[in-house]
Parts: sequence; C-alpha cells; structure tokens
Amino acid sequence: MAYYERLTALDASFLGIEDENLHMHVGGVLLFDNAPVLTPEGGIDITRIRAAIASRLHLVPRFRQKIGYIPWEGAPVWVDDERFRLAYHVRHTALPRPGSDRILKRLVGRIMSQALDRRRPLWEMWVVEGLEGNRFALISKAHHCMIDGVSGADLMSVILSPFENEELPPPEPWTPRPRPTRAHLFADALVRRIDQPGEAARTLYQTLNDPEARQELADRATGVLQAFAPALVPTSRTPLNVDVGPHRRFDWTDMRVGDLKSVKNVLGGTLNDVVLATVSGALRRFFDQRGEDLTDLEVRALCPVSVRTQDERGSLGNKVSQLTVPLPIDIEDPVKRMEAVWKTTADLKESKQALGGEALTAISEWTVPNVLVQAVRLAARARPYNLVVTNVPGPQIPLYFLGARMLASFPVVPLFQEMGLAVGLFSYDGGLYWGLNGDWEHLPDLHELILAIESSFRELQQAASEVASGERKPPVRRPMRSRKRAAS
Repeated sequence: MAYYERLTALDASFLGIEDENLHMHVGGVLLFDNAPVLTPEGGIDITRIRAAIASRLHLVPRFRQKIGYIPWEGAPVWVDDERFRLAYHVRHTALPRPGSDRILKRLVGRIMSQALDRRRPLWEMWVVEGLEGNRFALISKAHHCMIDGVSGADLMSVILSPFENEELPPPEPWTPRPRPTRAHLFADALVRRIDQPGEAARTLYQTLNDPEARQELADRATGVLQAFAPALVPTSRTPLNVDVGPHRRFDWTDMRVGDLKSVKNVLGGTLNDVVLATVSGALRRFFDQRGEDLTDLEVRALCPVSVRTQDERGSLGNKVSQLTVPLPIDIEDPVKRMEAVWKTTADLKESKQALGGEALTAISEWTVPNVLVQAVRLAARARPYNLVVTNVPGPQIPLYFLGARMLASFPVVPLFQEMGLAVGLFSYDGGLYWGLNGDWEHLPDLHELILAIESSFRELQQAASEVASGERKPPVRRPMRSRKRAAS
C-alpha cells in the first residue's frame, strides 16, 4: 500500500521559513565517557555505534522518511526513503588530539552552519573522537519540522538507557512502503479541501451549542489578541537583532539545578524565573560592554511553551506555543530584577498568550499552505522579541549509551529572522546545561556573553545569600498561582 503522512501547519512552517541563512534544525552536543566504546587501537568503534542506532530505528520511523510535496498545492508530506543508508546519517570524525572543548565548539558551529539535505531524511549524528579527558561527543542535528524540544527530550530514550549494561537487540528488518503517485496525492488534497467547509461548519455548530466550548473559544480569541500584541510595539534594536547570515558560533556553560533552586527558594519565583533573571543580568553586562545605552531599552525573550499532552509525549512533530517575556535589563539590583521577572511571568501564565499561539496554529490548518509561514515572517519584521530562551527539563538520572555514561548535554536552538542569538537550556542528572547559538559575523564575542551569564548568576547567588542571612531586605512576595504547562 502506498503511504504518506501530511505535515501539520506548524511543522510545515519550519520548512517554509528556512532559507540559505536561517537553518531550521535543532540539535545537541552530548558528551560521554569513551572507555566502553573504544577499539583495541584506541579509536571509537563506529561500527558498534551504528549497529546500536540501527537497532532503535524501528521506534522512530520518521528517521527513515523524507519530504515529498503534493502537486499544485505544494504542501509537504512524509514518505519513506527508498534509498535510506544509515552510514550517511551517522558520521564519524575526530579532533586533533588532545581535542579541547574550544575546538569542539568550533566544530559544532561549523556543522550547524550547514543545511540538511531535503532529498534525504532530515537528521544527522556526528560521532567525534579525540576529545581530551577520555571523552567522545555525539552531535545531533534534526530538522525542527520533525521534533520540538520536549518530544526531542523524550526521544533520548531511543538511544540512551538508564542501565549501564543493557543488551541491544539486532536491528529489525525494514522495507520502505511505496510512495504515492502524484495523481494520488492531488486527489487526496482535493477531497480534503472539499470536505473542509463542512467540517468547519460542524465544528462551529458543536462549539456554539456547548457552553464549555464557547468559553474556550472566547479564551482562544483573547489569546490571539494577546499573542499579536507584542508585534504592535516593537522591541529596541540591540546588537542581537541583526541580518543573520548562514554561519554559526556555539558556546556553552553549565550549572547545578540545586544552586538555581536555592536562589528561587529565597528570592521567589520558579527555576525558569531564575534563568530569565540570569539572562537579564547577563544581557545588561553584555550590552554595556558593547557601549549600548541601557536607558529605556525594551528587550523581550520568546519563550516556547509546550502544549503537548501526557498522551502525546514521545511523539514526533511540534506541539508548542509561545510566551513573550519582557526582560528587566534596566534594573541594576539583582533582587529587584528577580522580583520583576517572577511578577511578569506570573501575569503571563494567567494570560491567554499560549492559547492564542495554539489557536493561530489550528486556524492555519484550515487555510491554504504557507499562510502561517507568511504570518511568521511578517511578525519577525515587526521585531516583537530580541532572542529565544527555551528551557527543556530532562531526566534526572544517569543515562548510558553502549555502557558509556552521558556526562553533559548542551542544546542547540536555531536562529530566526533578525535574531542573532538563541539560548537553550537542558537539565540532566542534577546539571543545567546552557547552549548559546549565535550568528558568526555579529557575535564574535559570544564567549563574553557566557562569562556574563556566569557572573550574573553568581550575583543572584550572592544576593540570595544576603537575603537569607538578613543582610538584605527580601523581595515582596505574592501568592504562587497554579502551575501551567511546562516550558519547552
């Protein structure tokens, strides 16, 4: 039987907004102890690694599918790749020994500067040996149309295990399903368009006759207005808002989750609020170093929010909305800065912004292709935010790959139009791992921002210590409200 699967409007939008400068792949840099996967000659056993990944591919069928297109309409669909070769996707390279983290970061930037080949399944994994400290790296790269942050975190369980000595089964046989003909695709699309008005009418009738559904519709309508509101008042142009080119720099740092929790327990808010307060203080330092006037500087972060239900965890595709969060970089005092952040996010969580983003995505499913793409591009030109900050919770236990313990996992978040910096965070086994993806030309001082993040957090730690000891006045708290969906 011929097989295909239509991409959702949100997934398709990540294909549509991609161009020669804006590569829409997400990724990660995973560091491992290399001892369990060494060959007798001292290199990494790439054959064994490929066999281990092959044994898991039946759990993620999307990784053996590529993009096709519906004739005339142009909507993308998933079809099986009849030429799939694992060796193309799982690549092997080495750093000049002893390879430092600095050299590895440069390699990550180079890999992330190259677009994925749309004629093949949209993912790569690079196995990197030669890293100092008896480590090797696994650099993952997958198109955003395949995964979002939360589903990507769930997919770690496909190749990683909580058991150090887990036995892997042999790869399951796989035969690609036939690709549908152009006539088949066109006919299905025509039937879908004919059915849409009737389906929309039925949905509207059911909604108008259900009080709960009417209230949800009203909430979503309010959310749409709130989601559009930031675009009506552009942010300030900062050194981060540049004409993004194709080349990337990547840098990282790490902290302990317990240290951030200690700060929020004293100063209020959530762990995500501590992250945003840290970013705010870091940008204040960074902009000051660049000679920027901090007076009346309006800076906002786009914070993706997962709308993935518990039943949908582990599935591919995107289930995200967003919040636009003002960052108080004008506030010098770290306690007041933290207070400003958690009061703002508390209000946003009570707003309908996330529902609005969800509604816009749902509306786009009823329209012609590329409507969502054009809406995203128009919104980006209005500069509603300056950067992305996204925090994905991961497993808090050690994970292993072929007996090699994972030591760290740094996320790579794509850049968007006129936005030269994306900040990703991933928590794992008690650590919080920061990955900064930046434009090569406009952020040659990206490591200075890493240093600013570390200084900003130390400042928060010191302030929390002074509040706890009674040396400083604590922030004014208000009751914590019910928690909403977790950030992605």
